[in-house]
Amino acid sequence: MATTPRRRAGTRASRLARIGANIAIVAVMLVALGFLVPALLGFQRYVITSGSMTGTYDTGSVVFSEVVPTSELRVGDVITYVPPAETGINHLVTHRIVAIDGDELRTKGDASPQVDPWTFQLTAAEQPRAVAGVPYVGYLFLALADRATRIVVIGVPAALIALLALAELVRGLRPERPATDSPAVPVLVPTIPAARDRAAVSTGRARTATTAADAARRADAAVLAAATAVRPRTPELVEPTAGSSSAV
Repeated sequence: MATTPRRRAGTRASRLARIGANIAIVAVMLVALGFLVPALLGFQRYVITSGSMTGTYDTGSVVFSEVVPTSELRVGDVITYVPPAETGINHLVTHRIVAIDGDELRTKGDASPQVDPWTFQLTAAEQPRAVAGVPYVGYLFLALADRATRIVVIGVPAALIALLALAELVRGLRPERPATDSPAVPVLVPTIPAARDRAAVSTGRARTATTAADAARRADAAVLAAATAVRPRTPELVEPTAGSSSAV
């Protein structure tokens, strides 16, 4: 069956839509892996939202931290903690340890010219310590923290995939209609080879000659029979007698 331009355009659009849906699926899977895999391996994730660690962990980076005993911390380690309450800072800070004096620690941002103006103690037995960072991925995590963004990023691709699956199902159930503008399809008519044609002609001619000869022979026989039937008899000689006469 010939394919119409409209049908080809629909097939191309459907193929592009499937490619876009596959890309969206891969993106969503990567985001899900970014959430799940580190947690399964025991890592904690932190998003850098300021520039105090620029050069090491830039703004928008995701920092992966392993949980270690607090007693194993050393100068140079990067930790994420909440500063003392008197500082007025109530959010997490990721800075590098620059001094340890007994139980007192002091930190500093790598991009900051001055050390942090406070010292603090870590009362918990374990503390997250940064081991690696991935730049820019944190922006995605920050966006997904908003419910409306999550609906757009995750819900829209999921809806698109569902619609494509439904369209494929309907297309599979719908019977195919013959195309009205299909070009004429030539039909191959078998032909008799030339040699067979010549043989057939020769046979026909032979049959015609035989029939003509038979007709001629029958005509000759009929003429002969007719001639024999009308040929005059030879008169017999009869000697005349007295008082008689003969017909001549």
